[in-house]
Amino acid sequence: MKKWLIAAGLGLVLATSAQAADKIAVVNMGNLFQQVAQNTGVSRNLENEFKSRASELQGMETSLQNKMQRLQRDGSTMKASDRTKLEKDVMAERQQFSTKAQAFEQDRARRSNEERGKLVTRIQTAVKKVADDKGYDVVLDAGTVVYSGSSIKDITADVLKQVK
Repeated sequence: MKKWLIAAGLGLVLATSAQAADKIAVVNMGNLFQQVAQNTGVSRNLENEFKSRASELQGMETSLQNKMQRLQRDGSTMKASDRTKLEKDVMAERQQFSTKAQAFEQDRARRSNEERGKLVTRIQTAVKKVADDKGYDVVLDAGTVVYSGSSIKDITADVLKQVK
């Protein structure tokens, strides 16, 4: 009798685990993120948004380099007052460039993170919709799964269609 109860319990556990495996899917989040970002043109939009500021910084950098080269090349033959004035200009321009470059990088990183967050939200919404439509209880990122058998479904393509 005891052996029969153990066998029945083991059979119930195996049946439950087999049934749960049917409700698990994987999705390749890295691949989805890359494809959705490429399709929506997020990189191009961000590049266009910051293009004028990047050009301004490049111009400032070129001007600063020219002044530094002039100071290095002609500094020993210049009048002391001219050299001092040029050195002050270089120092002031270097400080201004540094400040603007730092603000540019912070703004660009902030906007990039905002856009990344929007994409992640869209992808998560699509994953949830596909999982609900197809009856999956658990959806895992394919990058975190060490092994998945043939019974585990990859719904990456379905999610990508849903996001578009």
